Amino acid sequence: MAKAVKLADIAGRLGVSNVTVSKALSGQKGVSEEMREKIIRLADELGYRQPSAQRREAAGGSYNIGVLISERYLDKYDSFYRLIYQQVATEAVRQECFTMMEPVEHKAEDQPELPRMVQEQRVDGLLVIGRLAEGYLSLLTGRSGLPVVYLDFCDERQDTDAVISDSYYGAYRLTNYLYEMGHRKIAFVGTLRASGSINDRYFGYAKSLMEHGLMTRGDWIIGDRDETGQIDAERFFLLPEDMPTAFFCNCDLTASYLIRKLSAAGYRVPGDISVAGYDHFLYPGLCDVPLTTYEVDTKEMARRGVRMITKKIAGKDYRRGISIVEGHMVIKDSVRRIAEG
Repeated sequence: MAKAVKLADIAGRLGVSNVTVSKALSGQKGVSEEMREKIIRLADELGYRQPSAQRREAAGGSYNIGVLISERYLDKYDSFYRLIYQQVATEAVRQECFTMMEPVEHKAEDQPELPRMVQEQRVDGLLVIGRLAEGYLSLLTGRSGLPVVYLDFCDERQDTDAVISDSYYGAYRLTNYLYEMGHRKIAFVGTLRASGSINDRYFGYAKSLMEHGLMTRGDWIIGDRDETGQIDAERFFLLPEDMPTAFFCNCDLTASYLIRKLSAAGYRVPGDISVAGYDHFLYPGLCDVPLTTYEVDTKEMARRGVRMITKKIAGKDYRRGISIVEGHMVIKDSVRRIAEG
């Protein structure tokens, strides 16, 4: 059996240190582009394989899947992505794989650097849950040397593999439901352009209004978060002077904040105002009113994401591009039927 090629073999050929070779192969800073190309070319010629690949073969085909989530999504109340990670970890075990989760700090996003799990060559592929900064995503896809799949977002600037919920159609169905319940004055709550999913949900909302002969109104598009994605009840959730009869919120967390804002202003939900959310996930105790919402099928998203990344790692054929997972309506008590119009 041929002897496995080591970092020292590549370093010796090029007269550099093992650290330089490791940085070059893992996409880290501190190596000139000319030297990086030489190292990568020689590694290919010698048949060098990363330690994670060698461990994978020894384990009979199981993979180590790295999971990245921005720390801003891990707030104690904003744990929707924790749920998705739990589903990913469960699905990975079913497929005889393992997961390793690493929160991405603000500094790492602003001044992109590869995750430690990548630098230490401990994973075979990456699942990114929730949108990260553009520069950070470019670093992952360009320098990590690993297969990458996005969950709950897609990158419109490049051809990527992603699994997302059907935000557009889900919002369309929810807004149709509000119309069927007699509501004609329907507002949207969510900061446009803060995320792709919020934009999609807004367009689904707008499509429903248009098909029913209703116009979107600027004063009924209500922001809920800043440019970092942080929901802020003090700066946002500004109620219009001409109040609608119903609000469609881009997520259940936003709906819970809105209901508190309405209550403080003297409105009852659903007695005076109806409110609908999206996701069907809310931290216990945040909302006393059972929310009508659209449930995201997180189990199916996790299943497709794990299946996609393992096939990419193995070099097998898979359905490339964006996979859209449908959800379903959940009817509860936050929407009241009123006289039409």
